[in-house]
Amino acid sequence: MRSRFDEQLMLLNKEMIEMGALCEEAIELVAKALETNNVEIYKKVRPISLEIDQKEKDIEARCMKLLLQQQPVAKDLRQISAALKMITDMERIGDQAEDIAEIIGYLNGENRNNSVPVQEMAKATIKMVTESIDAYVNKDVALAEAILKEDDIIDEYFMESKRRLIKMVAENPENGEYALDLLMVAKYFERIGDHATNIAEWVIFSVTGVHEEA
Repeated sequence: MRSRFDEQLMLLNKEMIEMGALCEEAIELVAKALETNNVEIYKKVRPISLEIDQKEKDIEARCMKLLLQQQPVAKDLRQISAALKMITDMERIGDQAEDIAEIIGYLNGENRNNSVPVQEMAKATIKMVTESIDAYVNKDVALAEAILKEDDIIDEYFMESKRRLIKMVAENPENGEYALDLLMVAKYFERIGDHATNIAEWVIFSVTGVHEEA
C-alpha cells in the first residue's frame, strides 16, 4: 500500500514540475515580447495559460484521490495540502502572464521602456518560480527561505519603475497612457513575485508544519 502511495506522490511531483515549467515558459515569453516589441505574443501565451488551468484541475483531482483513498500520515498530508495551495498560486501566475501579454498588444510595438526595469523584474520572477518548485520537490527549506528574501528585490524594482514612469509623464504628459500600461506590466510582475513567495511559504509548511507569512 505504501509503495503505491509513494508512486502517486512521485506522479504528483512530476505534475507540479510540469505546471511550474509552463508558468516559467509563459513568463519567459512575455519577457521576450517586451524586449522585441512582439505584439502577437498573446496568441502564444493564451494556450499556455489554458494548459496551466487544466494542470490545476488534474493536480487537484490527484490530491483529492490521495486524501480520500490513501489516508496519508501527517507529513504526507502536509505535502498534499501544500500542493493544493501552490497550484492556486501557479494558476494565478499563468493568468497574470496572460494579462501582461494582452497589455503588450496595447503598446503597439512602442519601445520607450528602456529606463524601466521590467526586464529585470521578469528575470527575477522566473528565477523565483523555478526555485519555488525546486524547493517543493526537494523539500528544501533553506531554498524556500531564500525565495522569501528575493521578493524584496521584486518590490524594489516595482517602486523604481513607478518612480521612473511618474517622471516620464511629468516630463511629457503625452506618455501618460503608455506609462500606465507599463506600470500595469510591472505590477503584474510584482504580483507574480508574491505568488512565488506564497509557494515558498507552503514549501516550508510542507516540511516543518509551520506556515509563516513573509
